[in-house]
Amino acid sequence: MDHSHAPVLEALAAYHREGQVPFTPPGHKQGRGADPRAREVLGDAVYRSDLLAISGLDDRMSSHGVLERAQELMADAVHADETFFSTCGSSLSVKSAMLSVAGPHEKLLVGRDAHKSVVSGLILAGIRPIWVEPQWDADRHLAHPPSAGAFAARLDEHPDARGALVTSPTPYGTCAHLSAIAEECHKRGKPLIVDEAWGAHLPFHPDLPTWAMDSGADVCVTSVHKMGAGLEQGSVFHLQGSLVDPNVLKAREDLLGTTSPSVLLYAGLDGWRRQMVEHGHELLGNALDLAERARSELADMGFDVQGRDEFTGPGRAQDLDPLPIVIDLADLGTSGYRAADWLREHHRVNMHLADHRRISAQLTFADDKDTVGQLLAAFRDLRENVDSLRGVPEVHVPSPSDLRLEQVVLPRDAFFGPAEQVSADEAVGRVSAEMITPYPPGIPAVLPGERINAPVMDYLRTGVDAGMVIPDAADSSVKSVRVFIER
Repeated sequence: MDHSHAPVLEALAAYHREGQVPFTPPGHKQGRGADPRAREVLGDAVYRSDLLAISGLDDRMSSHGVLERAQELMADAVHADETFFSTCGSSLSVKSAMLSVAGPHEKLLVGRDAHKSVVSGLILAGIRPIWVEPQWDADRHLAHPPSAGAFAARLDEHPDARGALVTSPTPYGTCAHLSAIAEECHKRGKPLIVDEAWGAHLPFHPDLPTWAMDSGADVCVTSVHKMGAGLEQGSVFHLQGSLVDPNVLKAREDLLGTTSPSVLLYAGLDGWRRQMVEHGHELLGNALDLAERARSELADMGFDVQGRDEFTGPGRAQDLDPLPIVIDLADLGTSGYRAADWLREHHRVNMHLADHRRISAQLTFADDKDTVGQLLAAFRDLRENVDSLRGVPEVHVPSPSDLRLEQVVLPRDAFFGPAEQVSADEAVGRVSAEMITPYPPGIPAVLPGERINAPVMDYLRTGVDAGMVIPDAADSSVKSVRVFIER
């Protein structure tokens, strides 16, 4: 295939060159009706690129196959059989993948470190999750992806499970042993879904972890807006092999997706694919060099920079993406929450992830010496002022065994069932009717249908007091909780 072409971008240019006149949505009509104050901030190009995919980018019958050609080029670029674009983020893509493998009351193996969008899929479809335990680092209070052995054991316990889902890389950059997990699934004729939202860049440089399709996964979901150059919500999901029917996968996406997809997002996906095929190796090589230098300089400042020694090996992750730079602040006596707030306030530097003891900067190929220089200057100042950031409230992190809650009701039944709002103390021993999710990284501490215990409630309450953000709970302070009324 000729990857010098970008069908969406070329069709968009042709639309303007031909002087097409829309009597269709969007109602701003190429920006002519937009508020000049909005145009001043957003720019005219945003409005001029915002048009219908059908009877706009392509004709009424989609006879030019613009989107289809763009998706075929994307699939070829990453060695997938088929690729589908999504303009609703990987939150929609992963739901589409799940619903293509399992349906109401059917079982699906899911790593318990899954993103809240996966749990939303369980709720919408009525799927029965069979949880696979992550590999817990009790000293660092961190979960790494589940092992292949853990998936094999759960598959043997539940031979009627329809397939499996694993998250890799995690938001911390740790990667599962995907080829071994895929092998265990395929031995039993089961498909493997990989939520690879943080791995859009992986296919384009050999020094990065092996990505899902090359590891034998059947369906892979990728957020191009995270580690690629797509616009926010730009996502793709890839398919290979015969264990998942492409027509079923497309139908599930059609069920959940918007009927008004954004051409802007399509164009971002299309342009990024061309960029990566033509220049990805060089761009990512530069990013890897920058990340290595940044890690070294941060360590010289006295920061505990987490790397392969801390995150990979027996009982931990299989591999590590070096572009997320994770720093453990525990020995400095402050929290990721407080450090992140200080960096934004004093240096206008926004960090990717903050938890009770860590902070991370997400580097991509778009970073350069200037942006990394700003990051290092900010951390140098943070190190000099760390005394003023000490004395943070303690977060009571439970043991791995206490973190694991009992699933007593299907997530769907608990979420849609009779519920009431009770105090945090009263919620202990009750079944949750909501997700309670520290964000980022967006991995729920409590799921609908799980019975809440005292250690987890204490963790959430002390976490909020220390700066944890819980945006999805009915009461984001977690002073009260929505619980299921058991009959």
